[in-house]
Amino acid sequence: MLKKQKKIRKPCLHALKFFIAGVLAAGAVSVLGGCAVREHRKQKLLEYYGWEEIYTEDGSESEETSETSQVPGEAFGDEEEESDKEFLNESEEGLGTSEEGLINGQEVQEGQDLPIGETTAENTGEIPLPSRFDYRDVGKQPEVRDQGRFGTCWAFASLMAMESSLLPEESWKFSADHMSRKNSFFMEQEDGGQYAMSMAYLLAWQGPVLEEDDPYGDGISPDGLSPVKHVREIRLLESKNYQEIKRAVYQVGGVQSSLFTNLKDYTSRDQYYNETTYGYYYSGEEKANHNVVIIGWDDNYPKENFKQQPKEDGAFICQNSWGPRFGEQGCFYVSYEDTNIGDTNVYYTRIDTPVPGSRIYQSDLCGWIGQIGYGEEDAYFAAVYQAEENEYLTSVGFYATMPDTRYTVYAAEADAPGKMRLSHPLAQGSFKEAGFYTVELEKYVKLKAKEKFTVVVYISTPGAVHPVAIEYQASDLSGRVDLSDGEGYLSSDGKNWVSAEKNQNCNICLKAYTLPENKISDEDE
Repeated sequence: MLKKQKKIRKPCLHALKFFIAGVLAAGAVSVLGGCAVREHRKQKLLEYYGWEEIYTEDGSESEETSETSQVPGEAFGDEEEESDKEFLNESEEGLGTSEEGLINGQEVQEGQDLPIGETTAENTGEIPLPSRFDYRDVGKQPEVRDQGRFGTCWAFASLMAMESSLLPEESWKFSADHMSRKNSFFMEQEDGGQYAMSMAYLLAWQGPVLEEDDPYGDGISPDGLSPVKHVREIRLLESKNYQEIKRAVYQVGGVQSSLFTNLKDYTSRDQYYNETTYGYYYSGEEKANHNVVIIGWDDNYPKENFKQQPKEDGAFICQNSWGPRFGEQGCFYVSYEDTNIGDTNVYYTRIDTPVPGSRIYQSDLCGWIGQIGYGEEDAYFAAVYQAEENEYLTSVGFYATMPDTRYTVYAAEADAPGKMRLSHPLAQGSFKEAGFYTVELEKYVKLKAKEKFTVVVYISTPGAVHPVAIEYQASDLSGRVDLSDGEGYLSSDGKNWVSAEKNQNCNICLKAYTLPENKISDEDE
């Protein structure tokens, strides 16, 4: 029986919506981006992430945009029209027309049901949580920092959350100056920033570096500093899921979140902050403009401690970046009923010590800027790189744009895209939460110096129609997007492929990690 030929389909692009955070002495900050949601998905997304609908100028929903950007807290921005693009010059040739490049001599058939295994994203279990928990009591509080006159709360929040996740075993003080000055974005420290910028900087191994090597606020960031840690996994929690936020704080590290405030520093006063009890509660409709770190909670924190009283007791204990003179030695209590706290939730779950000789291959230095897909929850994406030396491909890194994403990883040596076919699966599993993950290969792939190699990922993300994270030069993003630093490809079936750079002007967010031959044992080969 002949198998029915699958029609080649065109993917469409979807832009993320960002918010810029960084309360300055000069005042508030700007907002970036846009997103859209089809009617049948609206309620689910609003409940899950708090996303907003975006419409075209005529008031109708944007065509082909059946999914929103899939990052928690995307409702932080001004509404903007969706700008979908289409791939051109698609061909039935491409990645998948040759028998060359097979690993283990096996080809995966279209529609084959692949088993799902365990990953680092496994459910941590339902450990009972106390009614009160505070990093200050257990030796996990990072040093309180002061952003001063710059809009760098986003950088401080990211780094303090990282530092807390390493405590108490490891004590670090990372440089917010380096993160805010030596990233891949054309933004000054005065401009503010947002957590996706932190993620891009860290996941690209541009940092972190030590505070002592790049002190804050001196207007100088030395060139040539190497990261003292390699961030390999960052997770994003669903909006307002307080149990999971608490669990992340209790079991892993501080959770980077955000709120709206008119406060500018430790000397400020406003109607939403009680400087006597250090309680903060905002119930209005303003979007978040300031990043903090959740380092604990108190379910019994009295509602009477807030200037504007919420309905119930309870507050998150948050560490600010306005120095120890603010609040309770740098910390304050934010009501569970605050409009914005808990909308965006970022925590850092895998931070490795660099291995000498390890290497990262990537083309997405600005990270997750948009998404692309074929109108369905699954897609294939690939990246082609050239090996610098004789080494081994050990792992790959990519984003899960929504929770419960299933994946399968393949790899192949290939001189050209047309010579690659899907190998036997090298890793497969699922991610419970959205975020960025590094997947270790079950069998390492030997690479030859100066020869190209290809990594391929199949993902299935329930509810998504743009499941693949991409980097591109968005009109509202001042980033250094380079479309010449790699080769990325997309496919709906794993056989017919199109170039992301040439046809869509974007980079695929897919990183490859290698180790030198002397770091590989015989059983790993």
